Amino acid sequence: MFDLSGKVALVTGASRGLGWAMARSLAQAGAHVVLNARDGAALQARVDELGALGLKAEAAACDVTDEAAMAALVAGVAQRHGRLDIGVANAGIQHRKPITEFDTADFRRVLDTNLTAVWVLARECARVMIPARRGRIVVTGSISALLARPTISAYIASKGAVHALTRELAMEMAPHGITVNAIAPGYFATEMNTTLMGNAEFNDWVCRRTPAGRWGRPEEIGPPVVFLASDEASFVNGHVLVVDGAFTAAM
Repeated sequence: MFDLSGKVALVTGASRGLGWAMARSLAQAGAHVVLNARDGAALQARVDELGALGLKAEAAACDVTDEAAMAALVAGVAQRHGRLDIGVANAGIQHRKPITEFDTADFRRVLDTNLTAVWVLARECARVMIPARRGRIVVTGSISALLARPTISAYIASKGAVHALTRELAMEMAPHGITVNAIAPGYFATEMNTTLMGNAEFNDWVCRRTPAGRWGRPEEIGPPVVFLASDEASFVNGHVLVVDGAFTAAM
């Protein structure tokens, strides 16, 4: 079960953090993985790391907010490999400011990366997947779309929209044999959260608030993505899979 041999997957934001963990798990399950991020050198190092394990991967560096570049990337993957089975829209950014100090430009920048780029990738994947009548699209949402915190208004707005977009895309693409699902991570020990982990008060709060008693490990996000990308998840569609150590289950 959950064998992805012969499948081609594209993962954005794949040079580090959760995106890297997702890409590695997909490769371990047998997929040929195209890793995308802005830093070409970092991507190539990850490709080399997977290659040393006998896993199949390639690097494709570009900014997810560059619409033309992303369209060319998806079309190029499909042309080179004759297929694109799995698209993972994971790239995202954060910006923390009180609402009274939050610049509109920063709000738009967060939404461009966390929402518009997700929509663009889904659209370009659909253009390849609909004619093939098969495909899996997985997007990264957040528990912040379910439970709010101060100072991250743009991030919360973007992730709430991503959850809604997941349902709409699932409904629209289901007749074509395509599923669209979201992963909603809780607090994971990644580079994006380095500052938060270094704050003793916040770190203690996360560990107390999370019933599992700890931050999530990046390698714990990959297997859920493999499941949603697999043939076995063919009837799971429009779902937001929360992976948070029961954080959102607790009062």
